[in-house]
Amino acid sequence: MHDPIVPLLIQLALLLGAAKVAGWVATRAGQPAVLGEIAIGIVLGNLSLLGFHGLDGMKTDPILAILATLGVILLLFEVGLQSTVEEMLQVGPSSVLVATLGVVAPFALGWLAGSWLLPEQSTLVHAFLGAVLTATSVGITARVLKDLDRANTLEAKIILGAAVFDDVLGLVILAALTGIISAANAGSAGISALTVLWISLKALGFLAAAILLGHWLTPVLLRLASRVRVAGMLLTSGLVFCFLLAYLGTLAGLSPIVGAFAAGLVLETAHFEDFEESPDTSIESLLTPISTFLVPIFFVLTGVKVELRSFAHSEVVLLALVLTLVAWIGKQVCSLGALERGVNRLAIGLGMVPRGEVGLIFANVGAALTLGGQPVISPATYSAVVLMVIVTTLVTPFALAWSLKRG
Repeated sequence: MHDPIVPLLIQLALLLGAAKVAGWVATRAGQPAVLGEIAIGIVLGNLSLLGFHGLDGMKTDPILAILATLGVILLLFEVGLQSTVEEMLQVGPSSVLVATLGVVAPFALGWLAGSWLLPEQSTLVHAFLGAVLTATSVGITARVLKDLDRANTLEAKIILGAAVFDDVLGLVILAALTGIISAANAGSAGISALTVLWISLKALGFLAAAILLGHWLTPVLLRLASRVRVAGMLLTSGLVFCFLLAYLGTLAGLSPIVGAFAAGLVLETAHFEDFEESPDTSIESLLTPISTFLVPIFFVLTGVKVELRSFAHSEVVLLALVLTLVAWIGKQVCSLGALERGVNRLAIGLGMVPRGEVGLIFANVGAALTLGGQPVISPATYSAVVLMVIVTTLVTPFALAWSLKRG
């Protein structure tokens, strides 16, 4: 009898080792490690072009897919942990307006680009393509601002504040589209505007309820958990909360990453003060070893799914170029939301451009969803989206640094 653990062991050894080496090379080149992980995934996934097919099974391996999904759930949990409910409520009018425009404009432009270049696809596919473009990965921007000693400027505060609200709006759109596509697959002939409104309200309502109820109940529940004096209770409590909200999100018809993000947003450092580990450690530091294992699997597999042969088709190259262009234009529009006089709007727009890991998460959700038996994000479209993510992530640090010095 074939033991499934045997091929998994060598696959994990290869994926993790390659991810770390590629991440190191990327950071030495002044780029985020995630780009190296994606790049090495693209290499491994396209060795078949050279006649080597030994790694083709990684593209469809169900165990690797589960590990990658766990990695992205933890990634969104960590993204939520970096912000708090109070910070989200305190973002100024400029941050809210910048975030709103930074979601609406790319969504509309992505939808139009999909309608133009993929006319044979469903309207829901075009809408999902727009949703992918709403994402913002502000981690790269934050690093540039810190390196240039601009982290305390007005532009930095607007960008970082907008990024929190941007994540929430983007996840609501993603959740709503996921629900609409599920309803369409269930046999609903023609999705009415009322159905769309209900699914959107359900998505927003779940996030709001998770955040509000969690904000009130979490301190009480964690105080009770802290009385269980066993090793690892701090990390266990955080993971239980993350997985529980991720599960409840699926019951509401949403992606589990929505619940994971809400869990991270609700949990705050003060909630863990009663745990015996808390004086010396934080939930983020305890999560690091698990994330170091699972998250790179997600990014390497993201690259593995990119089919380089698809770029031999001019329509895929055109789609990638158009998506990259509208990705830049859409986030430049959001800079008009900055209300303060004399602010560097060019820098704000550029700071919101990187799609990074958030854009890849949205694309992977679309690749996993089906509509009429076909994936919402086809392999060719997926490859174009990954190229857009790489370009926006690569170019932004240089463009942002130039705009800040110019300003």
